[in-house]
Amino acid sequence: MAQTEGLIGFIVGLPIFEAEWVLYLLFALSLASVAVMVERFWFYQSRRLDVDTVRERLDALLSAGDYDGAASYLEGFDTLETNVTLFGLRAYQRGPEAVEALIEGAASRERLRYGRRLGFLATVGSNAPFIGLFGTVLGIIKAFQDLSTDLGNAAGTVMAGISEALVATAVGLLVAIPAVVAYNLFSSRVKDTVGQGTMLARTLISQLKSAEPAPGGQEP
Repeated sequence: MAQTEGLIGFIVGLPIFEAEWVLYLLFALSLASVAVMVERFWFYQSRRLDVDTVRERLDALLSAGDYDGAASYLEGFDTLETNVTLFGLRAYQRGPEAVEALIEGAASRERLRYGRRLGFLATVGSNAPFIGLFGTVLGIIKAFQDLSTDLGNAAGTVMAGISEALVATAVGLLVAIPAVVAYNLFSSRVKDTVGQGTMLARTLISQLKSAEPAPGGQEP
């Protein structure tokens, strides 16, 4: 039994059982998540696209058979919608089936680019409360340690220690909530962008299919 108590005393005496480092960790995670939020917000805002206007212009160029002009027009943008369509447009001679396969591959690549760093926000949002709770547990352990050395002021020692320990839980929630909100908003933005990209790409595919010769070698 004495060995067990000695082991517990050794573990509790380790620097890791100080709650303050948990607060520093949460502060670092907060700064990192804010940096990701700002970077992703700028990324999405700088790539806003009036997809209806682009689709109408693209449809007009494709209807006129000006595939090179359509490619030049899309090259003026750097968005998921235009990059996916442009990737297929550059291989329009291969036919609509090949173009559709190329578009699917390009869409997967662009989704990765648009979803970059969102996993970090999800991780912070889901784990920061647990990190804060861990800090609270460490603080409570410290409070009871202090109690064992100051029984004369037991109530004040425990209450003050627990009060300080609960700060870690509050900070954990404060870090997690913005990260979760940002993750949901950005994920919704990516989903909407992918949908718009699909619509723009379908404009190209439909034009290619309508331009295919009808059976017997005659134009439809």
